[in-house]
Amino acid sequence: MVSVLAWDPFKQECPSRRLLDRIGDRWTVLIVVTLAPGPQRFSALAAQVGGISQKMLTQTLRSLERDGFVTRTVYPQIPPRVEYELTALGRSLLGPLRALEEWAVENMTEVVEHQQEYQASSA
Repeated sequence: MVSVLAWDPFKQECPSRRLLDRIGDRWTVLIVVTLAPGPQRFSALAAQVGGISQKMLTQTLRSLERDGFVTRTVYPQIPPRVEYELTALGRSLLGPLRALEEWAVENMTEVVEHQQEYQASSA
């Protein structure tokens, strides 16, 4: 097993950078939080995560499954039913993502004010 000390996201070639890209992606954040209550079907996820295309939802779910954050269960019925659910690893990400979500909501007014000031000063 590789030592935790071997991972250094400040090094360009470190795979942990790809992990940071994955968990910092807006679609990942929204999908993981949407899956928090329990298993969801693809169509339910698409309806809850406004603005995500089917292609992007599919790609993000596949990446989350590959990285061990989500499981995909296919039920053998007609038509086939597929559900996505957070794994223990995925659930462990909820705390940090919810904290980030709360921070964004709490600070959005100030960020918008800074954006408007910047825009006015550069005009």
